[in-house]
Amino acid sequence: MFLVKPQNRKSVIVALLAVLWVGLLPVSASAATALKSVRMHEAPDSTRVVFDTDAAVTYKIFTLEDPHRVVVDLQGVSPRPGFDPAVVAVGRDRVASLRAADRSGNYRVVIDTKTRLTPKAFTLKPIDPYGHRLVIDLIEPNPSSPAPRIVAPAANRDVVIAIDAGHGGDDPGAIGPKKILEKNVVLQIARRLKRNLDAVDGFRAELVRTGDYYLPHRKRTQLARDKRADLFVSVHADAFKEANVKGASVYTLSDRGATSETAAWLAERENRADLLGGVGDVSLTDKDPVLAHVLLDLSMDANRSQSIDAGRAVLANLGRVTRLHKRRVEQAAFIVLKSPDMPSILVETGFISNPDEARRLSQAEHQANVARAIADGIEQFMRLNPPPGSLLASQDVPANETRYTIAPGDTLSAIAQRYGVSSSTLKTKNGLRTDTIRVGQVLLIPGV
Repeated sequence: MFLVKPQNRKSVIVALLAVLWVGLLPVSASAATALKSVRMHEAPDSTRVVFDTDAAVTYKIFTLEDPHRVVVDLQGVSPRPGFDPAVVAVGRDRVASLRAADRSGNYRVVIDTKTRLTPKAFTLKPIDPYGHRLVIDLIEPNPSSPAPRIVAPAANRDVVIAIDAGHGGDDPGAIGPKKILEKNVVLQIARRLKRNLDAVDGFRAELVRTGDYYLPHRKRTQLARDKRADLFVSVHADAFKEANVKGASVYTLSDRGATSETAAWLAERENRADLLGGVGDVSLTDKDPVLAHVLLDLSMDANRSQSIDAGRAVLANLGRVTRLHKRRVEQAAFIVLKSPDMPSILVETGFISNPDEARRLSQAEHQANVARAIADGIEQFMRLNPPPGSLLASQDVPANETRYTIAPGDTLSAIAQRYGVSSSTLKTKNGLRTDTIRVGQVLLIPGV
């Protein structure tokens, strides 16, 4: 505590009043939240508009008709010099234009849309490499349709493979030398993989992500289920904290811990991608959370062994065209692999953090070889495990081959001896790298 002399009290009071007066003044433009940029991504059923700001924003949003508009009022926000929102709307499918102006100390953005769209807005906290973001998803209304008819599955149907190109939109994935983006590389490989599978009689491939936009992990598996997929394949080309790590890998789901340090690190990185890609509400809202978790775990148990078999077949074929990071199928808790209806694998086509692999992954020839190898592995697995009702299931095993389902107590050497073939022949025929087999696994036994 200190004492103020009487002659100084007046000057102290004047100074305090000055401070209080400054505090009551309106916030100057220089102190306002800065609107740094605006970006736009188009998905099949929505358009995403992202506003980048240097601090959290308060906003109001409403729609107008005749013509269709979505109006966003950003409170206490000023654009940075040279900011021009109009350029991001050029050539868009649903948005005709973006225009903006100062409005009584706020900043109003008007999104002119070509049809009626429903806005869903939410803010995101900073996550490297992004700062604060205001995200507005402009969603097409669900068209009214009659109640679906129950249709029996078509006989001799195609085997459906859902191909999920990782990342997209605001989430670039791993960034390699010369700004090689994982999201672009894996979409190119996914498209090549689709063409390879579509060319095989009895197969049909469906792309989960068809362009440069982000999908939440749960949405990816939901889209695969909507397409009635028999196998879910997530394609990635990730990075590690050490640049010398290299090689392709295949992963399946594990709820008991990762099989290696790399697997644990990659799973953690992938699972947080929803924050990077921009997801407002992620939850299983259709069921009680505890019940949903139990049902999910029970249904996934039946698919884990098939996922491993599919992973082994793909890994064996990848080993023909590129270096492998690990020669076994690894396991980790990837959210995107929690698909209760179908076997699911995640394919790491290489490490973009490795300069040599980044260069190869950006080359069309290497992408084609990788896609061909993945397709060969998928085809091999599906022919050994044809889904009921599919064309593959209706096709007879060649006269000189036998399909054998492994029973308790079986060993690879005993099966080989029983059918008069060598263990190495069995492994080659079925894409096996070791003598390990499991109950319920199906082997093709070549004729002698």
